[in-house]
Amino acid sequence: VLSYFSVNQILVLLLVLTVCAILYNKVHQVPSALKNETVDLESPEEMEEEIPVVICAAAGRIGATIAAISSIYSNTEADVLFYIVGLKTTIPHIRKWIENSKLKEIKFKVVEFNPMVLKGKIRQDASRPELLQPLNFVRFYLPLLIQKHEKVIYLDDDIIVQGDIQELYDTKLAPGHAAAFSDDCDLPSTHEMVRSVGMQNTYMGFLDYRKQAIRDLGISPSTCSFNPGVIVANMTEWKHQRITKQLEKWMQRNVEENLYSSTLGGGVATSPMLIVFHGKYSAINPMWHIRHLGWSPDTRYSEHFLQEAKLLHWNGRYKPWDYPSVHTDLWENWFIPDPSGKFKLTRPDS
Repeated sequence: VLSYFSVNQILVLLLVLTVCAILYNKVHQVPSALKNETVDLESPEEMEEEIPVVICAAAGRIGATIAAISSIYSNTEADVLFYIVGLKTTIPHIRKWIENSKLKEIKFKVVEFNPMVLKGKIRQDASRPELLQPLNFVRFYLPLLIQKHEKVIYLDDDIIVQGDIQELYDTKLAPGHAAAFSDDCDLPSTHEMVRSVGMQNTYMGFLDYRKQAIRDLGISPSTCSFNPGVIVANMTEWKHQRITKQLEKWMQRNVEENLYSSTLGGGVATSPMLIVFHGKYSAINPMWHIRHLGWSPDTRYSEHFLQEAKLLHWNGRYKPWDYPSVHTDLWENWFIPDPSGKFKLTRPDS
């Protein structure tokens, strides 16, 4: 009899424990959505990182900004946040264009640039006044405009991106480097074009070596230059090294001593960067900055080479939204017409 009761008691006890376990699980069950979040938190490498891309929207060139953004957004699955920098007068136009086109899905912030920060720092130069536009100097002030990011991509507006911007963002910066650029001597395929249009790709093409202040830098005039139209920047290092202050110092010295001018190769925004970053920058993969497409209305790259390129840059006078210009079909693939009708492409039949 005892054994009979013992078995029954054990069975009852097991039943009670089973019921308790079921009830406990019901009460404390973790919702599946929360479970997924927990997994993500435990595996930081699986969390998606936001990619900040800084690009300017200048009056008369907003169509360029739109095409650049369109090309980036269309060619990546990454979480891109566009910082669109403009002057007070251009901001309503760019916002309206985005919100009334297929770009309305993008993540973007519009940032107003105050040109007063440049007062007394730009030497007036009549030969190429377009190079003195305030937005050309936005790249000098990245940490003031972008607060919360460690790593930032800056792009000129006259580019299109054919690759995945994530690749560019993943560019490795060496310890102590505040930025990465593309060397002007890095791609054999561009050397013939550089020679054919008489373009400069050394420091001599940008700085006036007749001036003592330039000679005192101890930089050989034959040193290869770099192009600051595409930058991957480390904001912590930039602030730590006070890069903005260094750039401003050379701008002010140029106002006083005329150390470089837009009659030389790259105008007034490239030269201070060549001085400040000399020997202290990392390299961007050359295919992520195929440039000089705007240098001549006649010189063309091979179509195969351009299809392989990840990023195309129409630096120079001949822009793909104007006429004459080259390889306009590649640029126009990404252009979205202005809903307001203010911006129009210049074409031979227009």
